[in-house]
Amino acid sequence: MFTILVAPDSFKESLDTMRVAQSIEMGIKKILPSAKVIKMPISDGGEGLIKTLVSSVGGELVYQDVYDPLGEKTKGHFGILRDGSTAVVELAVASGLALVPKEKRDPLIATTFGTGQLMKKAIEMGMTKIIVGLGGSATNDGGAGMLQALGVRLLDDSGHEIGFGAQGLNDLKKIDTSKLNELLKNVELVAACDVDNPLCGVCGASNIYGPQKGATDDIIGYLDKSLEHFAKIIHEQLSIDISELSGAGAAGGTGAGLVAFCGAAIRPGTELLMEILDMEGIIAKGIDLVITGEGEINKQTAYGKAPIRLAKLAKKYDVPVLAIVGSIGDDAEIVYEHGIDAIMSIIPRPVTLSYAMKEAEKLLVDAAARAMRLINIGAKGGIE
Repeated sequence: MFTILVAPDSFKESLDTMRVAQSIEMGIKKILPSAKVIKMPISDGGEGLIKTLVSSVGGELVYQDVYDPLGEKTKGHFGILRDGSTAVVELAVASGLALVPKEKRDPLIATTFGTGQLMKKAIEMGMTKIIVGLGGSATNDGGAGMLQALGVRLLDDSGHEIGFGAQGLNDLKKIDTSKLNELLKNVELVAACDVDNPLCGVCGASNIYGPQKGATDDIIGYLDKSLEHFAKIIHEQLSIDISELSGAGAAGGTGAGLVAFCGAAIRPGTELLMEILDMEGIIAKGIDLVITGEGEINKQTAYGKAPIRLAKLAKKYDVPVLAIVGSIGDDAEIVYEHGIDAIMSIIPRPVTLSYAMKEAEKLLVDAAARAMRLINIGAKGGIE
């Protein structure tokens, strides 16, 4: 029996990982109805991490009213895995870019407070391990809001709490972690992300990710200085240097906050997910084809993003890898050097971006079917 592992990432702001996987499966079954399809969606730590883990290993969702990036009430959630002691929190759920309309995006005031509220709830429920997925954030506050929700007091020179967002960081003079230390004393924290940006500088959080969060050229420098000041105070008062830490710039510097204050370990999100799901064991047992994908495949994909990490694992067992993607970006051909064998775009003809996003499921089904027809041709007589 021809066995296909379908393990895509999400199509951001369009389809989550499971809906992508389900659409690809439908396309496969149109042409190869007898094929065995194993759906194992993947995530780099951004959108889809909770659903992927809860649906794959078992567990439940817990809902909680929290603050969104602009301080408005929203319904958040986190996952509790089947072991009953591990929680999975996504920064994107409470502090995500998708929660803020484009015209209102402002990293000067956006806060991670809601993410901290979800983490606190998980701890109060007795969780001893929390995986925090970093990705898709609307924030640039170094995780300050998250830390305040967890009990850290970030004070100005008058002894008052600093304001939310990156602009509040410039007022920081004193840190009090006494309540946080008590809260986290029996909790292991893991920060999942697939970027290695430092906190500050030309490759830091503000310069690289600030523009997509609404930062204009004239405030990117201000944002960077805010995080630099945060790192300076942390170094002076906690004796922890996060200025050159790889991954510290993830999610607007939230990676730095988790490491410095919570003792978190930063791990590649896809690597962590594949480990929990025993992806290597599944591939080793006998997979004929791996299908992965993402919204746009481009040269950045080659730098450790989810499809590439999966492709490298597949190549260890000489399994071919097909990427079905929303669009093919600049220099995408570089991924052929990193384990992906072929790329199939879901776009069959010139269409608008809005149409492609609205009809993504149908286009995915059609693209997967087209891919299976080509594979059938290559199989000399067809696949049974």
